[in-house]
Amino acid sequence: MLRLLRVAGVLCHLLATTHGQPSTYAAPGAFPTSLYSKYYNDPTATTAQPQPVISDPVTHKEFPFSLTDPNHIPQNNTVDPHPLPPVASSSQLLQQAITQIQSISNNAVFGTNCARCQASLEIAKFIALSVPEQGPNLAVALCEHFNYSSTCVENYGPLALGPVFTQVLAYADVGGYDGEVGNQFLGLCPLPPTLPLNLTGWFSKPKPDPLPPPKKPTGERLKVLHLSDLHIDPRYANGAEANCTTGLCCRENAYNSHSPQTPILPAPRFGYFLCDSPYALIAAVLEAIPPLTGTESTGFNFTLFTGDMVAHDPEYQQSRAYNEYSEVVLFDLFKRMLGPGPVYATLGNHDSYPTDLAAPLSLDGDLGQQFSWLYDHVTALWEYQGWLPAASVEYSRAHYAAYMVKRTDGLRVISLNTNLWYKANYFNYINASHPDTSGMMRFLTDELQAAEDAGDRVWIIGHVVSGWDGTNGLLNPTNLFYQIVDRYSPHVIANIFWGHMHEDEMSIFYSNNGTNMSVETAQTLSWMGPAVTPLTNLNAGFRVYEVDSGTFEVLDAYTWTSSVDTYSTLGSYGPTFEFEYSTRDAYGANIPWGANDPLNATWWHLVTERMEANSSLVSDVWNKYQGKGSILTPPCTGDCVTARICYIRSGSSSIAQQNCLKGYGSVQ
Repeated sequence: MLRLLRVAGVLCHLLATTHGQPSTYAAPGAFPTSLYSKYYNDPTATTAQPQPVISDPVTHKEFPFSLTDPNHIPQNNTVDPHPLPPVASSSQLLQQAITQIQSISNNAVFGTNCARCQASLEIAKFIALSVPEQGPNLAVALCEHFNYSSTCVENYGPLALGPVFTQVLAYADVGGYDGEVGNQFLGLCPLPPTLPLNLTGWFSKPKPDPLPPPKKPTGERLKVLHLSDLHIDPRYANGAEANCTTGLCCRENAYNSHSPQTPILPAPRFGYFLCDSPYALIAAVLEAIPPLTGTESTGFNFTLFTGDMVAHDPEYQQSRAYNEYSEVVLFDLFKRMLGPGPVYATLGNHDSYPTDLAAPLSLDGDLGQQFSWLYDHVTALWEYQGWLPAASVEYSRAHYAAYMVKRTDGLRVISLNTNLWYKANYFNYINASHPDTSGMMRFLTDELQAAEDAGDRVWIIGHVVSGWDGTNGLLNPTNLFYQIVDRYSPHVIANIFWGHMHEDEMSIFYSNNGTNMSVETAQTLSWMGPAVTPLTNLNAGFRVYEVDSGTFEVLDAYTWTSSVDTYSTLGSYGPTFEFEYSTRDAYGANIPWGANDPLNATWWHLVTERMEANSSLVSDVWNKYQGKGSILTPPCTGDCVTARICYIRSGSSSIAQQNCLKGYGSVQ
């Protein structure tokens, strides 16, 4: 075998050298230094690689040793250019943003409309930060692309809501909770949950245990008028289309699509179901109130006005002057027609321009003061009419037109700007995870603590409801409000009054966030005043409370209405206002309650128990009064009854969203 291997090796050697070529080559151990004429190191050394000096025949320059030095390898190339694209112009950035958002909207990778919208908001945010002047143009372009409105420029351009959207995008965490809540308002994302509250340190003192003894009734009854949502329309046009198919009716430009040239229903002088209040209706209701309520010679002890003076004009038809005009007209009429008693007013969502808005004072520079014109003017009017003392005026001007009035009879009235928890206020989507970005709830808490320390009672007034069906107030701030009410009820807070809904409603506040709703846990009540405006499909109305002068509890509430369906037949006559109902009489049958016992949260919880036992109390009674007896009020049966009872027991949006069936909140 060994012999065969040797023979094979010889044969291979012969074959390899047949052509005169060696089969192997052993290179010398030393580097061939003759390859280069110069070196940066000793090329004969075996401990390192040679570093020849290389010259570029094109540039005629030698490459430096630092380029290849193994002991000092460069970490950053600071010599060669690193080109970037040219700076895009403002218009180019806008066009790219539009293109990218359109791409996102068609990209299946994002899965849901919620994800697409939130990703798009991130792009829009960079436009708001880098070229804010293009923010309104982006809003208009997207509105037109997605066919969101037929009046995109008018509604979202630089003279309307475009600058507001740009501000919100610049400051909001659009990729986080702010974006989720905002997109939910737009109907593109599910409702995020109410965030846990950390109340550590919020209250300077614990709730007294036991509670101080309740105030003793005096037997003297005060008369307090509650007006809400007048929505005066100085542009109302008699004879214009009252049954229009788009926008606000009873305007010269209103029409019905079935008869564009000729009104199907000419607007009556005193208003109609799809119209705001003409001057004639405002004057008529203010003329009717004194004789109907027996206050012609005395006036009221005081009046509550829970907001919304301005008509429902689209944004592009409004202005600061238009708002100020409505304020001047209505407060002047209140003063001259209702008697000498003070009016404690609050701002409604339609009382700002643009509508619904209030910016937190914490926004940078002048942005935090952009609504100071409104607060200055309305506060000055309240001062001019003699309704607010100097201390209240000073605070109101500087803090959203919110104030506290300490009356001489032991009652304090605290007015809140509830736009600061309203879902339609886009500024509320900045830092939405914080329940009190504006500081409004801090103000309320401090005032309630001062009232508790002094042994005073408090009425809270505002416009946008904190609860009911949960469709108006944001979850986090109304949840905080509920906890504040719990802390100071029932010994400090006697009643709460809202407007906004245009309907006759109320909600009960319970202890421990409503986890146990019973007679024992019912603490405080919020009354929602009926509106004067007929919009939408409602009768005009107002309410008067009889209030004990010692406890400031409501002993009865009386509501008057006027049938709007009769206005077309009045001719030269004015509308009739009629007594609709006494709250005690309408709901108090079979409830063991003294004639002078208050209609407080306990009583109202007993009413809801009667409603559960007898659904007709909701379907036949409550539902009728909720719409102020309008002939257009739809029926409420089945699930609607269950839902309405749940709404009455919901003092916060958080509780309503958690507990109640949706979609039965309004009779409009």
